[in-house]
Amino acid sequence: MKLAMLARNAGLYSHKRIVAAARARGHEIEVVDTLKCYMNIASHRPEVRYKGRLLEGFDAVIPRIGASITFYGLAVLRQFEMMGVYPLNESVAIGRSRDKLRALQLLSRKGIGLPVTACAHVTSQADDLIDMVGGTPLIVKLLEGTQGIGVVIAETRTSAKSMIEAFGGVEANIMVQEFIKEANGMDVRAFVIGGKVVASMERKGAPGDFRSNLHRGGKAKTIKITPEERSTAVRAAKILGLNVCGVDMLRSNHGPVVMEVNSTPGLEGIEIATGKDIAGMIIEFLEKNAAPNKTKTRGEG
Repeated sequence: MKLAMLARNAGLYSHKRIVAAARARGHEIEVVDTLKCYMNIASHRPEVRYKGRLLEGFDAVIPRIGASITFYGLAVLRQFEMMGVYPLNESVAIGRSRDKLRALQLLSRKGIGLPVTACAHVTSQADDLIDMVGGTPLIVKLLEGTQGIGVVIAETRTSAKSMIEAFGGVEANIMVQEFIKEANGMDVRAFVIGGKVVASMERKGAPGDFRSNLHRGGKAKTIKITPEERSTAVRAAKILGLNVCGVDMLRSNHGPVVMEVNSTPGLEGIEIATGKDIAGMIIEFLEKNAAPNKTKTRGEG
């Protein structure tokens, strides 16, 4: 196969592993800087161009689009879809996952376990928001935040009101969520490929930090997840339409609750924690599924 990977930094662990896995299996792969692509929006011959040449002849495209360039990155991916190139994850599905509120609404509609969540832009009714999620302690999140940035815990009603009103002062969209105390600063990431959980790990935050993100100093170890957690992860991926994703869950007293579904999950933490060749599994999925014009939405929606 001839593969294109949309990525800004070819030197990241995840990107190097995907390239190595593809070449080890006999495939040709090119890393394309997403922001240096430009497009010809033609009715019958859509094109993506890069460094003065036409990008063509690809069997599949692997989107590794950072959150900060979601808008343009998805436009480039849609263009590949319109050209009939098979995407590892479709643009519509990535868009759903990147819009945290929309993702939670879709998961909620299908009965996926979630923490009690309120969302607001105007924050003049901070007391009502606090009561909606069962009081303090609670979590306040920026909808646009990633990797644990813009996520704070409020231990008291006074601090919660101050945080909510402060975010409102900069006209930010926020989520207020119940704090799952019994999770004890740990979460579970289930890595889903092609409708199956292929690996799972438990992540624990750095000392004194309730956030379990590995980028923020958290630690990970392989674990065996429960059938309910496995089912929840697979259903969440399917609801959002993602072929490959990391589903982050907390273990609450009333079962697993989904915190986030990551459409561009990092490979370093999960591969080191589990010893599994996740990059190779991703390429194997493409070998089995990539075909011209197989995209469900063809860039629509």
